[in-house]
Amino acid sequence: MDAPESTQFLTNLSGSFGDDKDLRLWSLTTNGFFSVKSFYCRLIDGDLQCLIANFFWKSLYPRKVSFACVKITAICPITLLDRVSDLLRWEQKKKTTDLPWKSHSLPILSPSSPLYHTPSSPSPLSETEEQDLRLAKERLTTLSQRCSDFNVPLLIDAEYTSVQPAIDYLTYSAILRFNHIDRPIVYGTIQAYLRDAKERLMLAVEAADKERISIGFKLVRGAYLTRETELASSLGAGSPIHSSIEKTHACYNDCTSFMLGKVVSGSGSVVLATHNFNSGKFAAAKAEELGIDKGDQKLQFAQLKGMAEALSIGLSNAGYLVSKYLPFGPVDQKLQFAQLKGMAEALSSLTFSAGLRRTEVSSLLPLWTGNS
Repeated sequence: MDAPESTQFLTNLSGSFGDDKDLRLWSLTTNGFFSVKSFYCRLIDGDLQCLIANFFWKSLYPRKVSFACVKITAICPITLLDRVSDLLRWEQKKKTTDLPWKSHSLPILSPSSPLYHTPSSPSPLSETEEQDLRLAKERLTTLSQRCSDFNVPLLIDAEYTSVQPAIDYLTYSAILRFNHIDRPIVYGTIQAYLRDAKERLMLAVEAADKERISIGFKLVRGAYLTRETELASSLGAGSPIHSSIEKTHACYNDCTSFMLGKVVSGSGSVVLATHNFNSGKFAAAKAEELGIDKGDQKLQFAQLKGMAEALSIGLSNAGYLVSKYLPFGPVDQKLQFAQLKGMAEALSSLTFSAGLRRTEVSSLLPLWTGNS
């Protein structure tokens, strides 16, 4: 831009120039102080435009970022996710249910999916709720488009079973729009501790194959065991969680094998988000058996930053692509997040832990470096 345009741009940012001492004022808050929330709201709903945004993102984009991650609960009210999930479950029960707001999607629920959350016919969405749902889809579209622009996959986290159908609906809508035959941009998440996990995974992947699009999933075990079990019990239903940790491990490995097969065929990608040593070892051995190149972008491992470091290092030393998940947000919310993930880590029956002795780590690393 030329000098007059630059001056006008700076003036719009900070006001007119004068002899007074410069002050840093943030115009989006009443007190003039910057907040992430105010910037996020303006960015999402205020159509914020910046003359240098494209140059900034293209030149300063951190190249080591392998994925972006989002929780749908950050862009859509959880009460609305509950309402949409109820309607989707009722549609699963009564196939003639009319959902005028629903667009084309991959299969969301399977014949074995729990439906006890919705014992009676829910009321239709109000005009306000439909508008809020459209806004949520637009927000996810904005995120997906930005990730597509920079070829950075977007991982969408899973939540409770009470709201997961709505999350999958939004996820699959984005998948159908942004994923192509070569490599997926938008990834869903499958929680292997759920009894219907493998069936839902297979239905979604088979439908994606028919649509001739590549589909990606992050595989996790799950972190809401107590909540899910207590909710089901309060409603007089059986738990949606596998009856034993061994069945959860088996389901995780079965889902891993299924997705690795799709990596081989070129129609799928998988992020194996696990802190479990045996699952990591199983996946590495299966990938080698199938002839998957260790540097194949369609197979990646991931662990939380600060957790299962020995597993991350071992996989990386073996040549596999490994990412560390770094959550961002208010401290109190991230502490809750860390607590939940700590429970999930316990569910994984970890061999590795924060107290693992250096000698134990050293004895395990050769398993990943081909020295034993």
